[in-house]
Amino acid sequence: MNTPVTIVGAGLGGLVLARVLHVHGIPVTVYEAESSPSARPQGGLLDIHDYNGQLALKAAGLMEEFHAIVLEGRQALRVVDPDGTVLLDQPDDGTGGRPEVQRGDLRQVLLDSLPAGTVRWGHKVSRTRALGEGRHEVTFAGGGTVVTSLLVGADGAWSRVRPLLSSAAPAYIGKSVVETYLFDAGTRHPAAAKAVGGGMLIAPSPGREIFAHREKDDTLHAYVGLSEPQDWFAAIDFADAGTATARIAQEFEGWAPELTALITDSDVAPVWRPLYALPTGHRWDRVPGVTLLGDAAHLAAPNGEGANLAMLDGAELGEALAAHPDDVETALTEYEQTLFRRSAETSTDEMPGIDSADNTAQGLIKIFTEKGQ
Repeated sequence: MNTPVTIVGAGLGGLVLARVLHVHGIPVTVYEAESSPSARPQGGLLDIHDYNGQLALKAAGLMEEFHAIVLEGRQALRVVDPDGTVLLDQPDDGTGGRPEVQRGDLRQVLLDSLPAGTVRWGHKVSRTRALGEGRHEVTFAGGGTVVTSLLVGADGAWSRVRPLLSSAAPAYIGKSVVETYLFDAGTRHPAAAKAVGGGMLIAPSPGREIFAHREKDDTLHAYVGLSEPQDWFAAIDFADAGTATARIAQEFEGWAPELTALITDSDVAPVWRPLYALPTGHRWDRVPGVTLLGDAAHLAAPNGEGANLAMLDGAELGEALAAHPDDVETALTEYEQTLFRRSAETSTDEMPGIDSADNTAQGLIKIFTEKGQ
């Protein structure tokens, strides 16, 4: 296949696609808004599943590199009540299919697997438009354009490529998370460190919940979930770390102090992250020369699958293009049919929403038991 592929977005999905195309000798260029790989932190831990994310890495020929960055022991899981009572405490015995890695480390593995110059940094897309006959023009905020006959939007929730295919836009799901970090937890925050354990902690309750991971370098990374409208969060001055921390902690009054310490003892200012989703079952009609993957295609409420699905999207699209080197439209049609079917299946999430009466430690454990986890 000689048609150069233009990818917008150097997240995990776009990079897996670029890597699979490279493996098959297909020319590819990735345009990324960030100025460099280290322009911003790349998030926390990801559990890479053996039924999707790992399949993508196998297609990319990167399993050895993946295993080298796995954080041993981080598959441990602890589910607790708000009063701190531990109701489930599963150790990481090494037999699970969801090893944990740092997102930034995984992204770097993918970047290192590509020829120099594949990713063009500092190219923020300001506009895309159709030119006819499957060709599209991409305009960059800093000036300059590129015309391509095969454009892939791997540019996340607020994709600039999506409008070429769909008028759908992400909507707020009624929940936000507030991120906190506790560094050198074992020595500086021993109570919180003991509560979290060696892997992931889940402390659910209707309307309020805390998720926390033990990352590398003895860092605790917490996601404090609250079911409130955006205006509620907007009324909090997150520029004033002390005030914001106190206001969020107030919502967890009566919770065990070792859990609320994940809020009050944060070593960084709390960061508000509103959560959005595309309409359930989002799909589009085939448009020649362009498609989407990852959050650009099927942004959903966090369910542990987002990064894994984005990578699988990228791998499957790359393999479809390699399988049909002389018929790009057949490749895109096959890819999208599989994508739409998988997105519909994934949207039937069995986990209770944050406002559900079943969003409790007991309710969560019941679901885990029924699913054999």
